[in-house]
Amino acid sequence: MIYDSIIDTIGNTPIVRLNKLNAGIAGEVVVKVEYFNPGNSMKDRMAIKMVEDAEKEGILRPGGTIIEGTSGNTGMGLALAAIAKGYKCIFTMADKQSKEKIDILKAVGAEVVVCPTNVSPEDPRSYYSVAKKLNADIPNSFYPNQYDNLSNWKAHYETTGPEIWKDTAGKITHFAAGVGTGGSMSGTAKYLKEQNPNVVSVGIDTYGSVFKKYKETGVFDEDEIYPYLTEGIGEDILPKNVDFSLIDLFVKVTDKDAAVMTRRLAREEGLFVGWSCGSAVHGALEYAKDNLREGDLMVVLLPDHGTRYLGKIYNDDWMRNHGFLEDKSFTTARDIIKGRPRSYELVVVGKEARIKDAISQMNQTSVSQIPVMDDGQVIGSITDSKLLSKIIDNPGLKDASVHEVMEPPMKFVAMDSTLDVLSSMVDKEKAVLVRDEQHQIHIITKHDLLAAITG
Repeated sequence: MIYDSIIDTIGNTPIVRLNKLNAGIAGEVVVKVEYFNPGNSMKDRMAIKMVEDAEKEGILRPGGTIIEGTSGNTGMGLALAAIAKGYKCIFTMADKQSKEKIDILKAVGAEVVVCPTNVSPEDPRSYYSVAKKLNADIPNSFYPNQYDNLSNWKAHYETTGPEIWKDTAGKITHFAAGVGTGGSMSGTAKYLKEQNPNVVSVGIDTYGSVFKKYKETGVFDEDEIYPYLTEGIGEDILPKNVDFSLIDLFVKVTDKDAAVMTRRLAREEGLFVGWSCGSAVHGALEYAKDNLREGDLMVVLLPDHGTRYLGKIYNDDWMRNHGFLEDKSFTTARDIIKGRPRSYELVVVGKEARIKDAISQMNQTSVSQIPVMDDGQVIGSITDSKLLSKIIDNPGLKDASVHEVMEPPMKFVAMDSTLDVLSSMVDKEKAVLVRDEQHQIHIITKHDLLAAITG
């Protein structure tokens, strides 16, 4: 068959059995390999859908410019559509994205604007804000906004879901996928559940993202948000394409577990895939160990190709420098926490406690800084040095409530953050917090870092 354009080859990607990584799991685990799309990712599906829907609505006109904030893969899909249809492209990207992603977009003629990662979405420097400003400033431009453009989930409802249903002959019982913009999970799950309401949808999230906590509690907890390295999944916002009613549960995966699993997929299954693919498989297998039964069939969506990550997870030096290789000599937050005695307990203070009682607690436990808690959430912090200066200025404060003088809460960091990352953050923040897989909160101070370095 001869196709008229490269975009006509999008879709109908293969489903492949796992043969080694699923050892010991009842039921069958298979993966849908989306790097067979021409742009090497599943984002091709929604990219062409967003462009063609915009054309139908008159939003995108001949000679126009497509402007989008992307982690790379959506940009590639939009760039292919732009080439086929005669548009220009400008993409904004966070600086945590791999160099390969940036270079690939430039190779297909796109202009790339790199923005800082560790700023809020509302910050004018964020890649969200920069894309919106470019769209406002450039005439005849189209901002697809993959996060809130519902053509995103519709693309997967119309293509990915039907393909999975057809290729499994309707036998699928579980569907697992990473959740970023939410389109692939929500659209695919919607179609599959319409065919069989008993299909279980498992969303894969990352530590540092708000999704899992929000699904379970309905609370958008900013304390869940902290820097992480995994690209393509997790968010510090709630995109309109994430339909939580269609996602039965979330499993969180660390940066390290995702990276290690990605390399295992290449070496043990011959699947040379991207970082979030490792997240999806690791999370899916963790769920499958306890929940899959004989006769069950789980399909895991693998979003992209490994070429985007040659300088990161497929680079031994990069992996070693981030403490992700087992032969590492790099201490992480996880190592610091594991080294503590079992009797260790985080010292906290309630927001309504009196300041003099908080100071007494600090003296008794020999700590100099304490998180302030309210209803199980970290809402602030107090430090002995700041309290001292405030009480010297106003001695009557000792009888006031902690919430009247507390400082902003300490930042949360990932469990696999290495000493270099921790030291840079502790230097700025005085102390940082870590939430482990059991949702227990731990504090890491300068003293902990000095002990780890000298120990």
